[in-house]
Amino acid sequence: MFDILTSFSPQLLVFLAAALFVAGYIRGFAGFGAGMIFMPVAASVMLPSTAAATFLFIDSIVSLPLVRRAIHLCDWSTVLPAVIGSVLFVHAGAWLLATMDVLTLRWIISAVVAGTLALVVSGWRYQKHPTAPVSFGVGAVSGVLGGVSQVSAPPVAAFWLSSRNDTPIIRANLIMFFPLASIGTFVAYILNGFFTVEVARLLVLAIPVYGIALYLGSKGFTGSNQRTYSWIANLLIAIAAITSLPLLDPLLR
Repeated sequence: MFDILTSFSPQLLVFLAAALFVAGYIRGFAGFGAGMIFMPVAASVMLPSTAAATFLFIDSIVSLPLVRRAIHLCDWSTVLPAVIGSVLFVHAGAWLLATMDVLTLRWIISAVVAGTLALVVSGWRYQKHPTAPVSFGVGAVSGVLGGVSQVSAPPVAAFWLSSRNDTPIIRANLIMFFPLASIGTFVAYILNGFFTVEVARLLVLAIPVYGIALYLGSKGFTGSNQRTYSWIANLLIAIAAITSLPLLDPLLR
């Protein structure tokens, strides 16, 4: 097993810290997207289960100050149904992962993510206030994608970006959605023994780096406008669409 403080070279530690810092800044600014940046990097140099457990812990625990501020701002009438849909249907995604051809499944994921990006970029807006069934359905799609590939952000991000809500509410919705939707993941990781000594060692480095980055990202959002936020959010969805393409495996994996 890896000991983060002694087994990695100083150069690799700096590289991991830089990737984590960028991921934390994006999370603090946009409310989502950190996993899409950090996980591919971390999983390439350590056990994927160790990387995933470390990221789940820091993203859920260290980001609690963001949750404290967002809890009063988010639109609970759409967030809660989306969370319920995600928690229920993440198991469907895991079942698909276990039963379907992986390559076919990944092409479907790429198409769904690209479709959500095209929807947002087109300028289309969901004019009505999201009903509970619609929010539940979007959350269910997010849960399926999360169960298959851990790429759960694009559906809910595109959904709320296409709403009539102001940027602070959209960001608050995303900040609240992911910790609540990850409760089931926490339970699964505990039952499978993913929170190991190696994860604890990683946290020594990860917690301060991610915490500082979250704080700076949050401050960056305070001084931004809606156009800047939308541009960055669309970029994050585009990154998810590109990195999920099977054609790019020789370059990205």
